[in-house]
Amino acid sequence: MADILITGGQGQVGIELAAVAWPEGIRIHTPTRAELDLASADSINAYFAGKSFAAIVNSAAYTAVDKAESDMGAAFAANALGPALLAEAAKGVPIVQISTDYVFDGAKDSAYVETDTVSPLGVYGASKEAGERAIRLAAPRHVILRTAWVVSPHRGNFVKTMLRLGAERPALRVVDDQHGCPTAAADIAQAVAAITLRLIDDPAAPVGTYHFVNGGDTTWCGLARHVFQAAAKFGGPQPAVEAIATADYPTPAKRPANSRLSTGKLAADFGIRARPWQDAMDEVVGKLLA
Repeated sequence: MADILITGGQGQVGIELAAVAWPEGIRIHTPTRAELDLASADSINAYFAGKSFAAIVNSAAYTAVDKAESDMGAAFAANALGPALLAEAAKGVPIVQISTDYVFDGAKDSAYVETDTVSPLGVYGASKEAGERAIRLAAPRHVILRTAWVVSPHRGNFVKTMLRLGAERPALRVVDDQHGCPTAAADIAQAVAAITLRLIDDPAAPVGTYHFVNGGDTTWCGLARHVFQAAAKFGGPQPAVEAIATADYPTPAKRPANSRLSTGKLAADFGIRARPWQDAMDEVVGKLLA
């Protein structure tokens, strides 16, 4: 029996990881924050006492991007200190750390590769980048998996917000000059499961930093229009969607204008290839409206 610790079990990716059809002989543990507080060394040490894990997946994070600008301490406690303490407690156990496109500034014209220079624009991105560095320093056998534009039928996300607002308003104004790769949390969970099992089974498995997103890219406006197109099949809302510029929708945190991530390295090293974002979004909308 191999035990896998999954943190952040109440988040979008954590919920989907719990739903994965893990192989026989794998037992997953998804403690609540009350049981395992990653911002507390005492909580981590108490939780790990007497336990042994074959691998750890850290999907816990402070993800309130705008709130982080005025709540820096909490963001860094969860996203930087947490991974550092977790890696220390792991004592060499393989760790898969979920990270984000926000470690980049979005100034590149093409998709980001893993070796591109990080330059976060705000507190959230900076805290996640600090978490990446902590994992690299303390966990020799790690995979840092950056992803982007995560959506699912669970928790709060862009697709759920669009469907809610679309049911309330005849027209929506959506940013059309930020480009990225909409990604289903369920697909991230499948990729994470495959990586984690490989790390457990193969001591020579590749380690390092990787990107995973669904195939293709669009803008927030393009995603919104696709969501309502998919919703039409279920009698869902059909508001008009007006394209606007980032400058027309100011937010406390700056967003990368380009969040596109290249997944070639993951495909080459782990054989993991993602389906098109349109298919993934259709599935999420279907689950929400069917």
